[in-house]
Amino acid sequence: MKIELQKRILSSLILIPLSFFFIIKGSYLFNFFLFICFCLTIYEWHMMSKKKIYYLSGIIFLIFSFFLTYSLRNESNEQSLLFFLFVIIICISTDVGGYAFGNLFKGPKLTKLSPNKTYSGMIGSYFLAIISSLLLIKNSNLITGKTYDFTLEFFFMVILISTTSQIGDLIVSFFKRLSKIKDTGNLIPGHGGLLDRIDGLLFAMPVAYIIFYLNVLK
Repeated sequence: MKIELQKRILSSLILIPLSFFFIIKGSYLFNFFLFICFCLTIYEWHMMSKKKIYYLSGIIFLIFSFFLTYSLRNESNEQSLLFFLFVIIICISTDVGGYAFGNLFKGPKLTKLSPNKTYSGMIGSYFLAIISSLLLIKNSNLITGKTYDFTLEFFFMVILISTTSQIGDLIVSFFKRLSKIKDTGNLIPGHGGLLDRIDGLLFAMPVAYIIFYLNVLK
């Protein structure tokens, strides 16, 4: 367990800054990065669910989610970058908070769909997502030149995006159980496959896309 945790932390220390580099740079660098992620995710889904009845539905959903991710980041304004980072940070914090609190406090299991998920992990997911997004919004002037207040509207957005991310995690866990595998791959030491790491984000991004086009960053 200790070795796996060390691998997980080391992988995160490398991959998270690298991902943020491509996200912030945008343009063709981000598009290339996104395309690589798309290809790897499609491959992992193919290997995991080939010959299954839900195979094609998953492919269609992945194309849909990645297209909306591409569209949102390629909006030519600073608000779209801030909102994109807002969503990414919520999803990362949701994942980290769930893992940390779940392992630290343990407690009752959340659902049979994913035996490792606990109520303490769910609470930790929300807690860390709120704290990290609050810090981002309070320092939004570094990105847009304008400081936003962390209003009740932002709070509900965090809850909605974090909830969607957690649901996405559970859905992919369900399909992994159907395929009788623990991880979607072994690309990332301590984490498994890429799909294991971005499952929540894939479900959160379509919801985030709708929120953004409701013009929340006025």
